[in-house]
Amino acid sequence: MWGQSNLARLVGVAQPIIQAPMASATTPALVAAVAEAGGLGSLGCAMLTPAAVAERVAETRRLTDAPINLNFFANAPAERDPVRDEAARRLVEPYYRELGLELPAEPADIRVHFDPAMLETVLQLRPEVTSFHFGLPAPEMVTELKAIDSVILSTATTVHEARVLEGLGVDAIIAQGWEAGGHRGTFASPFEHAQVGTFALVPQVVDAVSLPVIAAGGIADGRGIAAALMLGATAVQLGTAFLRCPESAVPEAYRQALSRAGEDSTQVTRAFTGRPARSLRNRYVEEMADHADSLPEFPLMMGFHGPLRGASTERGLADFMPLWSGQAAALGDAIPATELVSRLVTETAEIVERGAAGS
Repeated sequence: MWGQSNLARLVGVAQPIIQAPMASATTPALVAAVAEAGGLGSLGCAMLTPAAVAERVAETRRLTDAPINLNFFANAPAERDPVRDEAARRLVEPYYRELGLELPAEPADIRVHFDPAMLETVLQLRPEVTSFHFGLPAPEMVTELKAIDSVILSTATTVHEARVLEGLGVDAIIAQGWEAGGHRGTFASPFEHAQVGTFALVPQVVDAVSLPVIAAGGIADGRGIAAALMLGATAVQLGTAFLRCPESAVPEAYRQALSRAGEDSTQVTRAFTGRPARSLRNRYVEEMADHADSLPEFPLMMGFHGPLRGASTERGLADFMPLWSGQAAALGDAIPATELVSRLVTETAEIVERGAAGS
């Protein structure tokens, strides 16, 4: 049976389908729905305080006792650059005026890295899975997480990064192709070298490491899952496919933009956070496209963009929202998450069975 993969057994779920931990979209209801359907639900915790993480996990546990994944960013803290700060201030000031906002003298201090306080919270919560983006935190932190029997996942966008993660002791590797929505997980390769498509990256990572490999990027239906499995992946991670589910937290303007998306609707941009991330194109993405090299580093750019995002969301405008989306957005559907997982399982099983029968 295709669902009985090494990773599914390792994590303790019925189906090797992971709902991606999208920080701005995942809710306890979405995570629980996926978990109850047999997949691995993931809470995007990178933007939360330790107290907020504990609250979200408690709410999720009230809805399901199935395994869940908590996801964090493993980036190093960034240093401020006055030149880049001033460049960002000049670029966003017209948008602030347009929205009737006052540009603060100093941008908000955004902290998203995995620190000792967050580690202590996670150790108390004892998630079945802990995953990271942008590499891994300090080795001693990883050791402590493994001591509570939490399965450790992290993202690779190149074969080199996959080998690095294997050497650092992860339990499985998420091979994130260029098609994926949201932040690129690149951490140990030049960004220009980390633009490999999912179905070129996955088999190379499978050949390069001895760990289970999770395919991510541009997968939104049973055809994509079956193809990833044929290339050696033992599980798949889907993000954009879950965004239109009623359990997700995305605003209505975001949902409408997703419903209109085509294969050429997305663009990788640094304009929201300072780090490359794939979003649906909107006015902000297009107008900031020529200024990527002058922006503050991740996550400092979020301090300049955050008020624009808030105002845009409150007013139902997609112009300044980060509309995180992969290239397969057009394959998505506005159905409940449990129904989506069930559909994915059925579609994949039918394709795998037809292949086994030689038809």
